[in-house]
Amino acid sequence: MSRENSNKGKRSSGRPSGNFKKKGYARGNAPVKKTTAPKQPSDPNSIRLNKYVANSGVCSRRDADIYIAAGNITVNGKPITEMGYKVKLDDEVKFDGRLLNPVKKEYVLLNKPKDFSTTIRDEKGKRHVSGLISNASKSKLLPVDKLDKEHTGLLVFTNDGDLKKRLKSPINGLRKIYHIVLDRDLRSADLKKIQEGVTVEDKVVRVQDISFITNAPKREVGLEIFSSRGKIIERLFEELDYKVVKLDRVVYGGLTKKDLPRGHWRFLTEQELVNLKMIK
Repeated sequence: MSRENSNKGKRSSGRPSGNFKKKGYARGNAPVKKTTAPKQPSDPNSIRLNKYVANSGVCSRRDADIYIAAGNITVNGKPITEMGYKVKLDDEVKFDGRLLNPVKKEYVLLNKPKDFSTTIRDEKGKRHVSGLISNASKSKLLPVDKLDKEHTGLLVFTNDGDLKKRLKSPINGLRKIYHIVLDRDLRSADLKKIQEGVTVEDKVVRVQDISFITNAPKREVGLEIFSSRGKIIERLFEELDYKVVKLDRVVYGGLTKKDLPRGHWRFLTEQELVNLKMIK
């Protein structure tokens, strides 16, 4: 049998015949190993321009990009249209000529417990309401108004100076409802006097409503008032020879204590914030 015939029927190995050398890369043609440059640490004193604008409360980041592209934003007097541009916190950033503040405005509602002070300059070592919301924000949030140490109820904290000023001295008053406990039963005649208006320091104190608490002693009343005068409730009852033993603020400008246990806090919802900003 010939050699040619003897190879018939044998399966080919698939390897090329003859001398075979593994293909090598010519010098300089070897694949380049990709290396990633170390990421540069971000500057803690800089911030993206769109975030800066959004934090100021002007608009969202997405809308800020639109305003930046349109040239509405200036940094140190120069219009900036570059996306991703970073500014330093001490740069002067303006939107249509108005100076912006990059600190994000935040709003917190606390159900204040007893024995916590709301006075900023309190005695050393005393418990302060700021400690109850310390993990809510990195910004310094201050209470809009005050509650005496022994009183309880709703307090709003914010770093929004404009809103704080508006809520402290609203032209039309801010609706507040209190659950009050007196040192003795409130006489029906005195309740009627309060409904009609009691003069305190030459000014008549008007209340929207006052009534006894259902299924509670006559020394417990609910009172709705719009006045922003300091300690006005205590002074009102003192005028009629009563002493306020307990005072709990259960409603503040439409905000309530629902699902907010004593000593706990939460952020305001967008709708709640819209409602507060409508107060003049």
